[in-house]
Amino acid sequence: MVRKVLIGALTVSTISLGLISCESKQQSSNKNTSNTEKKEEVAKKKVINGAGATFPYPVYSAWASEYYKQTGIRLNYQSIGSGGGVRQIKNRTVDFGASDAPLTPEKLDEYKLYQYPAIIGGVVPVVNIPNVKAGQLKLDGQTLCNIYLGKIKYWDNASLKALNSDVNLPHEKITVVHRSDGSGTTAIFTTYLAEVCPEWKEKVGAGKAVKWPVGIGGKGNEGVANYVKKTKYSIGYVEFAYAKQNSLAYTKLKNQAGNFVEPSIETFKNAGATADFNPKKHFYLWMVNAPGEKAWPIAGASFILLAREKTNSNKLVNSFYKWAFENGDSIAEKLDYVPLPKELKEKIYKYWQDNGIAP
Repeated sequence: MVRKVLIGALTVSTISLGLISCESKQQSSNKNTSNTEKKEEVAKKKVINGAGATFPYPVYSAWASEYYKQTGIRLNYQSIGSGGGVRQIKNRTVDFGASDAPLTPEKLDEYKLYQYPAIIGGVVPVVNIPNVKAGQLKLDGQTLCNIYLGKIKYWDNASLKALNSDVNLPHEKITVVHRSDGSGTTAIFTTYLAEVCPEWKEKVGAGKAVKWPVGIGGKGNEGVANYVKKTKYSIGYVEFAYAKQNSLAYTKLKNQAGNFVEPSIETFKNAGATADFNPKKHFYLWMVNAPGEKAWPIAGASFILLAREKTNSNKLVNSFYKWAFENGDSIAEKLDYVPLPKELKEKIYKYWQDNGIAP
């Protein structure tokens, strides 16, 4: 069963790293004293603070809960959207930021940040049409684009009926729901629309925040899920875990290979199979519209952002993610995320080592 995760900040207990005695401090050299001070700084740190993407919040919270049970260390992660996560790590107000929209190598150099992926998932269209169940409605990229452009206004539009001859679609106006905040989920969704729909690329474009042609905005994946859940004849887009947790009717979607596929661990993995993450580019990569036969077309990774100068803090953050990479795969899959492949995890460990931030 999908496990509901309590939304809110998780506090942190003291990290026991072993304190150096006063006597040994007095006997140490200046270099050793400096090292001791660094260790004490780490030992005094009572919280690992992160903020950003709502996309991975359920799995990060589940990992944090289990990590605390096993280590006594807690994690405080604020689910405020990718835009907020980038902003907070730029301002150095958190230990790590999280974004579903990867930053380019140029931006990372400008902000003096490291970046690596932590989890893979899928963004899914969700609808609230009475008597239409999860996986029953079919959409393709052009039709989805036209709904979000405001060109398709009613559920019984000819384009929708042509794709769904076996579904009784009502003559009801479509309520379009989108994100109101700066969002990596939006970046993944709009990057997909821009790739499959030239008109969207020309008129709206892609990014964490765009000028929406139509619709109402909800804050976070939580906000969009709640709007769709309470609004009949609506359509929105959320990370798959939010669709499952809120019992929302997700749609099938036509992929690049021409097949209608449902969102699932299998179709997300299929999308990730062709992903070539390059550590020399700080793993910068988009995964939308992947070519696999069973690939879900709106897949993406969620990324961790670290300030380059905060070596000790980065090691603490990476200790958590190393534990998650080695112990959290089953938790991730239960929440409908795709764990990183072993080869990609090894690339990340090498990236940490090369930059002096391996735990």
